[in-house]
Formats: sequence, C-alpha cells, structure tokens
Amino acid sequence: MAGLLETRPALTGILMCRMALLAASLIWCSGAMAAADDLYRAQTVVTGQGEPNRIVGFGACLEDVLIKVSGQPALAGDRRLAAYKARAKEAVSNFSYHDQFAGKPHRDEQGTRDRPYDLTVDFDDSKIDGILGELGLKPWRSQRPVLGVFVEMQNGPKDFVVTADGTQSDLQRDALAAAADKRGMRVVLPEAAALARANVGAADLLKIPQAKLIPIVAPGGGEVALVGRLVWDDKDLGWATRWQLAWHGKDYKWQFRGVSFDEAFRRAVGGAAQVLSGNGDPARAK
Repeated sequence: MAGLLETRPALTGILMCRMALLAASLIWCSGAMAAADDLYRAQTVVTGQGEPNRIVGFGACLEDVLIKVSGQPALAGDRRLAAYKARAKEAVSNFSYHDQFAGKPHRDEQGTRDRPYDLTVDFDDSKIDGILGELGLKPWRSQRPVLGVFVEMQNGPKDFVVTADGTQSDLQRDALAAAADKRGMRVVLPEAAALARANVGAADLLKIPQAKLIPIVAPGGGEVALVGRLVWDDKDLGWATRWQLAWHGKDYKWQFRGVSFDEAFRRAVGGAAQVLSGNGDPARAK
C-alpha cells in the first residue's frame, strides 16, 4: 500500500479528495510511508503542454532530482544550477503529462493552453551522477534509514502530536508524504495509542532521548527519530520551527521560522537527509 503515496497525478473533485485522505490514513496506520522508488524521477506542475513551459518544468525537476539523489538540500536555489537547468532536456530519458482537469470542458480554443498538467520527468542516472560530480557531490546510494517523525503542532491553546491515526493530523500527514517523496526519504509516524503507552505528550518531545522514541515507531520500520516543534506566530504569519536528530553519537539541531507547515516538513526531511547522507549540518546551511 505504501506505493500509493508515491508521486502521482493530482486528484480533482470532492469525492476524489476524500478518497485520497482515506487512503493516506490507512497507509500511515500500516507502517512506513515510502518515497518514490526511483530517485531519478520528479514531478512539477506546468500550464499546457507547450515546449517553453516543458523546458522550465524540466529545469525544476532537475533541481529536485539532484537534491534527492545527493541528499543535499543546500542545492535548492544554488546559482551553479542555472546552466544545468537551462540544458535539462539533455538529461531527460522520459516524461509524461497528466491533465489535472481531466474530464472538464476546455476553456480556450487550443483546448490545452490554460490547463494545469502534472509533468513527470525521468532522468538518465549517469547524467545526473555526472552533474553531481561536477558540483563536488556524489549519489547517496547506501540504504536510507527510515525516519520516525515526531512533530508537535502548537497554535494558541491547540497543542497536539501529529500521528498516524489522528483525524486532526490529516493535512500534516499529506504534507509529510509530499516532503518525503520530494527528498527521497521514507518516514513513519507514531500511533496515538503507542504514544499514550509510552507516556509521551506534545510538550515532552524535544526533551525525550531518541532511545525512548525509536521503540514507538519501530513496529512501522522507524530507525532514526526526527523530532520537531512547530509554533504558529501571528507576527510572521507562519510557523516557528525547531528540529533535532541524533546520528552517530552527535546531536543535530536546526530551526527556521515564518513558513507554512508544508515548507517546514520539506526543510525538516531535507535536513535529516543532509545529516544521514554525510552532507553536513543543516544548522550551517545558507
């Protein structure tokens, strides 16, 4: 079932959205959520199927794949990528479109010009590896540990832990699924009952040793604990976040603020990938 959470065409309509949420909740309860099996594949949204927009889409996907394959999120927005993105077509091995408005009437004379499409792009692995080499990086080919993600969400008096089975965690689960897929990671969330048995509450997460947290997610495959706290800030109109992860005897801590929880999860999972892949400390990223 985990494969259902891989990058896939966007669903439309109220019924399809409900089906997606139900499927996601069932998958989270069953264990680890898998990122895309193919690290050399990425997806973006483009308008129409014209070549100019497709070329831009290729560039966006190239950046995502370079980050996913290397485990180095600091590549996002790196000026060195501009030249590679302009020639991204040369590294593409296959691509496909999915019409987000499939089944709906066309709204322009061409029928496709103003319609959003999911563009899925596969890249040639040797060419991606070659680009990484030129950037001083290498593919992260070793087995990637499964992240057990423990997240506290605090918004005023509302304070809860994102769980695999809590109804109030639906949006956060979907955002984590997207973040994991984008960064080529696998993550699993704790179940509410497991947290209760371990006597772990929202306010405790950042204080609890990883050795106590890992057993909570181990049944779902969790191997390393990524722990975070998100607090809503009205002044920033975004979340103030703190994250920590222990790896090979060292504690890594990083923080940022003023972001959506979707962006917070992308940065958090990306930061964990940076540590686990040996690409440095997220706290020292630009």
